[in-house]
Amino acid sequence: MQTKAKGKKSQSRLGKQKKEFSFPLEKENFMIIGAGIALLIIGYILMAQNSVDGFIPTVVSPILLVIGYCIVIPYGILRRPKSAVTSEQIEQPEETSAAKSSVSSNIKTS
Repeated sequence: MQTKAKGKKSQSRLGKQKKEFSFPLEKENFMIIGAGIALLIIGYILMAQNSVDGFIPTVVSPILLVIGYCIVIPYGILRRPKSAVTSEQIEQPEETSAAKSSVSSNIKTS
């Protein structure tokens, strides 16, 4: 009989610990990533021009490709949705105030 009661307690603890699954990327993230991919496509199209000494294939297209690969697409992946940022900011001050009061220092001031 006691084992059944313990089993129910452990199941209820697991139920409380489970968090709602939310997909980390939202519509805004995909739009930013899509803009980065469009920038890459434009850069490769400009690079495909036949002139070797031209300004656009040698200067503009590599700049577009670097901006697309190194700035726009990573920003689209790493950008957090506003709803997730606000919920984390609400939870953090409670944790940090509790953590600050329990932390002790080994530094001697005298």
